[in-house]
Amino acid sequence: MTTTTAAARRTTTRRPEWLVPAGLIALSLVPLLGGAFRLTSLASGGPVNADNARFFDPPLPVIVHVVGSSVFLVLGALQFAPSLRRHRWHRIAGRVAAPAGLLSAGSALWMTLFYSMPAVNGVALWVMRLGFGTTMAAAIVVAFLAIRRGDVATHSAWMTRAYAIGIGAGTQVFTFLPFTLVFGAPGEAMHAVLMGAGWVINLAVAEVVIRRRRIIGA
Repeated sequence: MTTTTAAARRTTTRRPEWLVPAGLIALSLVPLLGGAFRLTSLASGGPVNADNARFFDPPLPVIVHVVGSSVFLVLGALQFAPSLRRHRWHRIAGRVAAPAGLLSAGSALWMTLFYSMPAVNGVALWVMRLGFGTTMAAAIVVAFLAIRRGDVATHSAWMTRAYAIGIGAGTQVFTFLPFTLVFGAPGEAMHAVLMGAGWVINLAVAEVVIRRRRIIGA
């Protein structure tokens, strides 16, 4: 009876801790699948049209962005499992996830600066992409410097912020979908608002998570 109760308690405590990583991976599915489709399209050589021609010349930034983002999103999600954070695995995965995040942010900045974006993107979104991309890269660097000096709390906070920005494409699905279903495709200004809302929502949630960790000392 005691053994059964102990096993039940272990199961109860184990199950909730995986809800957050599972939810984050689920939120990442749209950008992950979109990236896989983009890589398949590049590998097969087309079809090339007005909407995707910029990705074929040159394709390297897209490849770096898709691979870097995919690794960062999946490994980053797993870092939110408390049991893994107490394991050596956390440090090993972090050494892969952090460079992947920098590649994701760096390639996003490169594409923003040098690719011809669709007209609906506009100047406001261009500025936001530069701002959030730079912030994501800077957050990873700050987190790295913090852990080098043994400041775990600062490291955790800034990696959480970087991940919040990195997973923005997943949240943007939920900012765009209701609007598009009700009003149709957004214009330039609303397109920027809906894109920005995805990043802002994620960063707001990240700040709640960071404060909660500080309170409970996790």
